[in-house]
Amino acid sequence: MEGALNGWNCFRRNVFLSLCLLLIGCRWHGPDSQPAIEFTKIPPASEGGPDKLEMIEGRAVHAHPGQRIVIFAKSGVWWIQPLDTQPFTKIADDSTWKSATHLGNQYAALLVEPSYQPPLTTKVLPGKGDGVVAVASVSAGKPFTPTVQTLKFSGYEWRIRHIASDRNGGISFYDPANVEIDSQGYLHLRITRQPDHLMCSQVFLGRSLGYGTYVFRVQDVSHFEPAAALSLLTWDDLDAGQHHREMDIELSKWGDPKGQNGDYVIQPYYFPENKVRFVAPAGELEFSLQWEPGKASFQTVRYGANGQSRENVATKVFTTGVPSPGTESIYIDFCDFKSSRIPLRNEAEVVLERFQYLP
Repeated sequence: MEGALNGWNCFRRNVFLSLCLLLIGCRWHGPDSQPAIEFTKIPPASEGGPDKLEMIEGRAVHAHPGQRIVIFAKSGVWWIQPLDTQPFTKIADDSTWKSATHLGNQYAALLVEPSYQPPLTTKVLPGKGDGVVAVASVSAGKPFTPTVQTLKFSGYEWRIRHIASDRNGGISFYDPANVEIDSQGYLHLRITRQPDHLMCSQVFLGRSLGYGTYVFRVQDVSHFEPAAALSLLTWDDLDAGQHHREMDIELSKWGDPKGQNGDYVIQPYYFPENKVRFVAPAGELEFSLQWEPGKASFQTVRYGANGQSRENVATKVFTTGVPSPGTESIYIDFCDFKSSRIPLRNEAEVVLERFQYLP
């Protein structure tokens, strides 16, 4: 009997020791384990630019509550992503994270404490310490080769945007399916809803037209919700000089239900003399920009029910800050204003009947 008891006690001790060893071996799964960052989706390589974004995704291993991700893309130096006004990326409950990022040749992610304030640009990535918990970097994926979808509208070939951009007060996503030409040759642009964000629409010319008169015939825009925004603009993605050569006809209340729904802009918009607001009334409207050396003349007219009579709505001539031509092209962008106090509640659509260029 005594031998049986001794054998049982020996067995219990062995089981206890085995459990202790197992727990010791698994300690790296516990709360004291070293945090780390993994990449699960790496954007392609491309020169940095203000109007090209792709998604970057990963996991934050052993992150603590409250910690966040800071993303950088390298193009010459390291640039904070996706925006200098939006430098932090949340970590989901399943430890994953994802964000849009401008493109570069390297990407980096930092796991940081809630109090950490990242630099907007840096020649060298921050190291661990002073609020940085973990750092990981990775080379970019295969070089970026854009997928080009086109359509014919008013005798011109337009490219359809499919990559995200940082226009409209935040990150905007685009769906080529939101662009359509109907049986009359009219261009339809839509804003549609996905579970976690809206999908916008944009088309642009593949070449520069330079000085001349640009005319857009647009169906009624007075029904837009305050957050909806139609922008008819010149934009130079390749050259940031002269504020990307941007001149705008914009149809939006920019989130203010009581605001005027139209404006003419010579960038930068924050100079009061560079922006004029007006009311775009109900009905069919024609917007024009006459671009000459040192001069940009904007006009809006409304057509009568017979489609012939014209009523002047607004005019403005700018003679300072007017850019000269370069590699700009014409963009037509329909999206929601991300900084609106009243988010877009419903899907939206706008119809352009005609575009015309007169040298």
